[in-house]
Amino acid sequence: MSWHYYNDYESAADRREKAQKKVEKLRKAGETIKPVAAFKTRGIATTFWGKAWCRHLEQFSDYESRLPRGRSYVRNGSVCHLGIDPEKVHALVSGSKLYELSIHIEPLCPAKWSNIRNECRGKVGSLIDLLQGKFPTEIMQIVTDPFDGLFPRPDEIRFSCNCPDWADMCKHVAAAMYGIGVRLDSQPELLFKLRGVNHEELISVQEAIGNLTAGPRSRRRRTLDSDSVGNVFGIDLDDSMPISEMEKATTHPLPAPPAFEPTGPCIRALREKLGLSRRSFAKKFRASPASVKRWENATEPLNLQDRFLRALEKLHRETYSVS
Repeated sequence: MSWHYYNDYESAADRREKAQKKVEKLRKAGETIKPVAAFKTRGIATTFWGKAWCRHLEQFSDYESRLPRGRSYVRNGSVCHLGIDPEKVHALVSGSKLYELSIHIEPLCPAKWSNIRNECRGKVGSLIDLLQGKFPTEIMQIVTDPFDGLFPRPDEIRFSCNCPDWADMCKHVAAAMYGIGVRLDSQPELLFKLRGVNHEELISVQEAIGNLTAGPRSRRRRTLDSDSVGNVFGIDLDDSMPISEMEKATTHPLPAPPAFEPTGPCIRALREKLGLSRRSFAKKFRASPASVKRWENATEPLNLQDRFLRALEKLHRETYSVS
């Protein structure tokens, strides 16, 4: 009996080394490579969002016999690249060869996103709390609901891999699916990107500003300066007034400014009063110049997102209060 075929045996480490060489060639050719590093923790993910992603996938019978094949692959660093874009994941996974795969995920249904926004309104105080998964249990139940939450159902996921395995979900795809959970540990905002929604819409701007600036009064600065708050929420805050002047302003209040109305003429008048171009005006609350132009040309009252409406109301109030 001949045993020469054993000479063709390659260990998993040898295969990964060959795959890494191919990945390095891609990197040198200008490709952006984002590997999922090998790890030895008992669980696949360690944070709220990563664990929630993995639990969500594992509760569906469609995947229960397929996902386990990918666990060892993602643990030992076989996911050489995992890129997450809106509605799509692209991955390179090391097996007997370096295989390329893609996972397409449908965007979150607008009605579901609207319901999640409404349920979260006023209950999530900051981006930090949101991304760290620090919010009431009722909100956790809403965002992780298997059918009406943020995570995709099996019928909203399609995948393809160029390996010879004919299974609907091969072990390379399973490894990439777990790789998404690992990536959410460090970049939870990618879940919102993947589902095509803006996580900042879950934040109550006024409440968040109040939480961030709350604290004992100081003659020097508040707990967090206005530049920091402005950077978080994309709006400008006037926090340069000393406490003594703030107290005087409270004792002798200025006349109330005219009420802000979400109409084209009102927004145009506000911008022109500030002497700003559309681009500079848009930067004050993270809008685009095209959005400002569309608002100003509107002939009917505008139905603005809450974050834009609140920012415009505040800017209008501040502008007319000092005039």
